Amino acid sequence: MATTTSSGGAGSVFAKLVGIIVALVGLALGAGGAYLATLGGSWYYLVAGVLMLISGIQLFRGRVSGAVIYGVVFVGTFLWAAWESGLNYWRWIPRLDVVLILAILVALVTPALKDGPTRKTGFSLAGVLFLGLIVAGALAFVPGRGYQHLEDVPAVADESLSTDVGDAQPADVPADGDWAAYGRDSAATRYSPADQITPDNVGDLEVAWQYRTGDILDHRWGAETTPLKVGDDVFLCTSRNILISLNAATGEENWRYDPVVSEDAIPYTAACRGVTYYEVPEDRLDPSAESATADEQGEQTAATDTQEGDDGTAGDDTPQQPAVAANEAQTCRARIISGTLDGRIIEVDAATGEPCTDFGDNGQVDIKRNMGETPPGYVSINSAPVVVRDIVVTGHQVLDGQRRYPPSGVIKGFDAVTGELQWAWDAGRPDQSEPLTGDETYVRGSPNMWTTAAGDSKLGLVYLPMANSAADYWSSSRTPEENEWASSMVALDVETGLPKWHFQTAHKDVWDYDPGSQPTLIDFPTGNGKVPALVMPTKQGDIYVFNRETGELLGGGAEERPVPQGGAEPEQRSETQPFSLYATLRQPDIDEKDMWGMTPFDQLFCRIQYRQASWKGMYTPPTAEQPWIQYTGYNGGSDWGSVAIDPHRGVIIANYNDMPNYNELVPRDVANKLGWVPREEQKEDSGGAEGAGDPQANTPYAINVNAGWRVPYTGMLCKQPPYGHIRAIDLASGDTLWDRPLGTARANGPWGIRSGLPIDIGTPNNGGSVVTAGGLIFIAAATDDLIRAIDIESGKTIWQAPLPAGGQANPMVYEANGRQYVVIVATGHHFMETPTGDYVIAYALPEGEGS
Repeated sequence: MATTTSSGGAGSVFAKLVGIIVALVGLALGAGGAYLATLGGSWYYLVAGVLMLISGIQLFRGRVSGAVIYGVVFVGTFLWAAWESGLNYWRWIPRLDVVLILAILVALVTPALKDGPTRKTGFSLAGVLFLGLIVAGALAFVPGRGYQHLEDVPAVADESLSTDVGDAQPADVPADGDWAAYGRDSAATRYSPADQITPDNVGDLEVAWQYRTGDILDHRWGAETTPLKVGDDVFLCTSRNILISLNAATGEENWRYDPVVSEDAIPYTAACRGVTYYEVPEDRLDPSAESATADEQGEQTAATDTQEGDDGTAGDDTPQQPAVAANEAQTCRARIISGTLDGRIIEVDAATGEPCTDFGDNGQVDIKRNMGETPPGYVSINSAPVVVRDIVVTGHQVLDGQRRYPPSGVIKGFDAVTGELQWAWDAGRPDQSEPLTGDETYVRGSPNMWTTAAGDSKLGLVYLPMANSAADYWSSSRTPEENEWASSMVALDVETGLPKWHFQTAHKDVWDYDPGSQPTLIDFPTGNGKVPALVMPTKQGDIYVFNRETGELLGGGAEERPVPQGGAEPEQRSETQPFSLYATLRQPDIDEKDMWGMTPFDQLFCRIQYRQASWKGMYTPPTAEQPWIQYTGYNGGSDWGSVAIDPHRGVIIANYNDMPNYNELVPRDVANKLGWVPREEQKEDSGGAEGAGDPQANTPYAINVNAGWRVPYTGMLCKQPPYGHIRAIDLASGDTLWDRPLGTARANGPWGIRSGLPIDIGTPNNGGSVVTAGGLIFIAAATDDLIRAIDIESGKTIWQAPLPAGGQANPMVYEANGRQYVVIVATGHHFMETPTGDYVIAYALPEGEGS
């Protein structure tokens, strides 16, 4: 065989350059691999790095042995990758991409090496390797990767699993064409009976109208809004709580009301997830009160406001349910109720947007009374209040991570017509509900409810997903009451404001595992017939089903399992934690092989971080002497987007996240040197992910959360894809019907680059779905800035459209003038790093089609 013996010319120079590159890569991998090996990690990087360093030196010297050694590295890497990865495509990428590219270069220079092969042989080998690279890259675009279709989706049944929550309000039994509550109905099913749009014609959807709210933020943006539709009107709120009514068929503005919320009231996110539609009952209308003037009503309100403290009542002789004038114009007969970021409840006339002056102080009440000091941003209502038996029930967000003793998380119930406070339930004093008076203060730092409740007017219960106590990652100073009621589902009697039952989803929670999902009310099928039930998804991924009247667990129940012990507060950790036996979205525990990156370098970085951290499995305790891995992370599992349930098929649709967090407890003296102080002491709001450099004042440690566990140099996540999924679950059994990644890489990439690649990588997601009688699931939520329609039977995307801003919100579906609309509010989200905007977009079939 002819060989090349010349060491001169361009080929030799190229060989030296390739040798330098291979040697440098080997040096980096070898050095990092040596450190990883000392931590107990894989020896591959050390061995491969040393061999590549030797290979590079020999290539630089023009020796064919350099190519032979590199061949050994390549073959060994391939075998090692196959052993660690199997058929998992995403695992192969960082293990083989750089090694394969370098192999192509080495093959190209082999003819220039002493005793190397002919040019034809070297170039042919390079061509084969290059073809392998092309094929490997093309495999990324293969549709259906990660799809699991385990069982057939049930057909539409004659009997519905929709439940009876009463019929006092339009939200209890919405008209077929309406979307009358945040979750469409009081039961929060997110199911629409609209069936004009089907898998056969969904591809014809077009923009029917688009509206711009004008409320755009460049800091902490993310309205997370789902509008309502009642009658001919759409109602929504913006990031700063501007209330807007639109014509449902055209998107033209009817009215807007601005409660004037200061930007310094924005907590972690400027969110207004929704508003509440309320109609004053007939028995609260008093025709004899028609002559009462607005001034008289104002005087009555002022008199109420002069009473001491939070009570708001005028004494025992005050009527419990004052009437509202039934004048000809029916002013404020129908009302829009909204919370604000600065802790107010607003009521306006649904027809005009004018304040309902008989409610509180000229149309508003301040929930912060008797909470003591409340710096701006500390007490914010960012979810729609719930009305049960004419009581407006609201929780609020207490700004996370700032102090151990911020304002209370007290839940309050107000008369929906007058705004008078009926009760106040504080988890820090759970056996009391009488409103405080005078200078009394609700328990500071007690658990709050920041997300959306659900109500059953028939049973007179409101269901509260309760958050953690303040200072999420430190528990030693919590009271017994906080330890019992935090991170729980609480059923509250709306007449008394006292608990009827509760179930705790995380004991002594130090992982920010408060339930963020709105519960869904449904009739659950059992062997003894249907039972009025509550379905509750959690951040941990578990889904629980309860008899919503008694709190009894259904669907197989739950069990307490031993969990890891130790950490910074070993005496505080619960020996067991609850796990659902019904269904879970939780994935298997991660290990070092699950670490990922674009290249072996960032994968090696993540492997080192993995070995440096404490990781004992689910509920690994927080540690102070080393970082710890939290999996699932605080974004779920399931979060505020919750689930949708088709009551005719008996199917739950759940989108969820699959990402760890990488956390550190930071000693107080270190945090002080870093300047980590509570929000009100900062010179300016620096933004950032929740928990990233939060001071947790009045505890021994601050907290630093790397949400999603991202590589600081590239912004890529350390865990392999997918990062987000959507799943169909059989309601009766809890079995998975299908599961698939949710979200493409088109708007994602290293260093914040929008790659434009339509690869089903499964992205992080915030927001939920809606399911329709037409057999479709509509969802945005993912970070690819798309809204999509998914066939409920196959789980496949059959329509999608790009959005002008991130779609981190729940869509809604309604009908107007015989036409079905799908609406999404696209405002983006700072945490999800999607573009900001102020868009309300309605999609429909071309006029006349499908009717």
